Amino acid sequence: MESKAVVLLSGGLDSYTAAAIAREEGFRLFALTVRYGQRHAREVEAARAVARALGVERHIELDVDLSAFGGSSLTSDVPVPKDRAISSEIPSTYVPARNTVFLSLALGWAEVLGASDIFIGVNALDYSGYPDCRPEFLTAFEEMANKGTRAGALGESWKVHAPLIAMSKAEIIRAGTALGVDYSLTHSCYDPHGELACGRCDSCLLRKKGFTEAGVADPTRYQP
Repeated sequence: MESKAVVLLSGGLDSYTAAAIAREEGFRLFALTVRYGQRHAREVEAARAVARALGVERHIELDVDLSAFGGSSLTSDVPVPKDRAISSEIPSTYVPARNTVFLSLALGWAEVLGASDIFIGVNALDYSGYPDCRPEFLTAFEEMANKGTRAGALGESWKVHAPLIAMSKAEIIRAGTALGVDYSLTHSCYDPHGELACGRCDSCLLRKKGFTEAGVADPTRYQP
C-alpha cells in the first residue's frame, strides 16, 4: 500500500520538483498551499496548475495572513530588493517563522490523514540566506513533531523530506526535467508585474542562473 505524504506547494519550481520526487518515490500526494498575504499571490494560481499536473489526491489552500505582522518585504509595502549580490546575509524578503508555520500546518493535516511524511522544497545551497531553509532547522522540527503530536506519543516517527536541500538550482532543474516537470507552470518572482516576472529580485536571479547553468530553456516571461 502506498504511503501518503503532505507536500507544501508554493507554485515555485522548487516545491514542484520536490513534489514530483515524492510522486516518483511512490507517495500518494496531498498538497497544501498557504495564502499568507504575500505580494506575489500570483504563485497561488501557479500552485493550482502544478497540483493538477501532479495529479494530487487533494489540494488545500489555507489563508493565514502573515501580513498582519509585517516584518518582510513580501508581506508589506517595503520594496523588494533588486539586483543584489546573493549572499548569506538574511534579506528583507525573509518572512518571520514562515516555514515553521507552513510545516506546522502540514503536520496537522498529515496527522489527520495518518501520514508521517512531509515534503518541502527548501534548499540550502542556491538560496537567499533564509535560516528556515537549513538542515538543522528541519531536524529540530522533526524532533518537535515526534514530541508534540499524538502520533509521536504513540510511537510513530515523523519525517520531513527536503530532497533538494543540498542541490544547486541547476541540479534541481535537471532533476525536475528528467521527471517531466513542466516549469512553464511555475512562478518564482517576488515582485511580478501582472503575468511578467521582474527578472531582478533574488528569486528571479537564482531562477535565471539555474536554467542557464542547467542548459535548459527558461520558460519564464520576464519584464523587458
